[in-house]
Amino acid sequence: MDISRIINFFGIPVLLLFAWLLSSNRKVVNWRVIIWGLIIELVLALFIFVIPIGTKFFLIVNDVVNSILDSATYGTVFVFGPLALSPGKTLPTGETSIGFILAFQALATIIFFAVLVGLLYYYGIMSKVIQFFSLVFTKLMKISGAESLCASSNIFVGVESGLVVKPYLGKMTKSELNTILTAGMATIASSMLAVYILILRNEFPNIAGHLVSASLMNAPAAIIISKILLPEEETPVTLGKNVKPLYEKESSFFESIINNANSGVKLIVGISALLLAVLGLMSLLDKILVFLGGEINNLFSLNIDWTLKGLLGYLFYPVTFIIGIPASDVASISKIIGERLVLTEIPAFKDLSVLMASGSLSSMRSAVMTTYALTGFAHVASIAIFVGGFTALAPERIKDFAKLGFRALIGATLANLVTSTIAGLFYTNGTILLGN
Repeated sequence: MDISRIINFFGIPVLLLFAWLLSSNRKVVNWRVIIWGLIIELVLALFIFVIPIGTKFFLIVNDVVNSILDSATYGTVFVFGPLALSPGKTLPTGETSIGFILAFQALATIIFFAVLVGLLYYYGIMSKVIQFFSLVFTKLMKISGAESLCASSNIFVGVESGLVVKPYLGKMTKSELNTILTAGMATIASSMLAVYILILRNEFPNIAGHLVSASLMNAPAAIIISKILLPEEETPVTLGKNVKPLYEKESSFFESIINNANSGVKLIVGISALLLAVLGLMSLLDKILVFLGGEINNLFSLNIDWTLKGLLGYLFYPVTFIIGIPASDVASISKIIGERLVLTEIPAFKDLSVLMASGSLSSMRSAVMTTYALTGFAHVASIAIFVGGFTALAPERIKDFAKLGFRALIGATLANLVTSTIAGLFYTNGTILLGN
């Protein structure tokens, strides 16, 4: 067993210990939630990485998602022509791709995925899947049905998950509110899958399957970390109860398509505006930091990377080492994991793609672990998105949501790192637990 995998094994308790040190009340932590949450995560990891039928299922999911994505790109190519072609692709008319363009090739597919998920809700399929996961979390972890339902919904959608528990938001305890915020930031919406897949698919053929499994694993991880950071000290109204999701069904199939397509457009505009603003501000901040840092380097004969990405890399260096990333990759991966905190996951995934394409990583294991660490909305902008979104549904809880935003961000980041550590533990040609 190599040293990085040994470190990887101990990374899980270290991350949980760090969460416990930040806990609001260390004496009342419900260890049943933590134990069962870890069991669920480990079972999912075993199923995905070790058990043959699980591996086959994983590959089937990967192929299905890629097939759906190919269908999504049919519409984008029809509308945008060669601008929507992935690198290396050619139209029947002979026109070739001019390279990767995020807006036309990745963001545009969000509309298709938003409509597809909306139709799954319209026909009741998504509600049944969400209820299944909710029942598992409620019965095994003994948490409230409302927070379990919302966390399960977050596996598939984003801030819209608040709608399924809207009647309960006003009555939820602070611990419940923290859990739904943490789960929201720790998982990804199905509509964003296409974006990440198109960014990484050329260098990472099975990326679709890994993204789906990461979102599944991040839900119980979010519950674990949330219940350590802010343990339950009250009695939730829906404790141990199976809660049915609230869903306002459209009147027709076509209304569902129209409404969800419009929602997809709004999401694209929101993401684009956020990237334009954040990346522009980052560039400006980098110029200021590099100028001031250069003077400090010259004055004290230092060799410090003063860019924002470089500074975040220093901050996350020990964390990246603790979760078991191979030592030769820690420096570069810590910058990618660190930048997600400020710049969102899209630039981070793009940087991972560049790193893989250049052959700079020592092993595929580093790429897999980084993917699991990045698969979530755990960045500063999410505080505004989720706090604002949930506050709109329950304005009387605005003070509680506002106070919990930063705590939930820390929780979501730790949850992603826990999932990454577990994925790294099992990702091998054989397995640590069962041998080659």
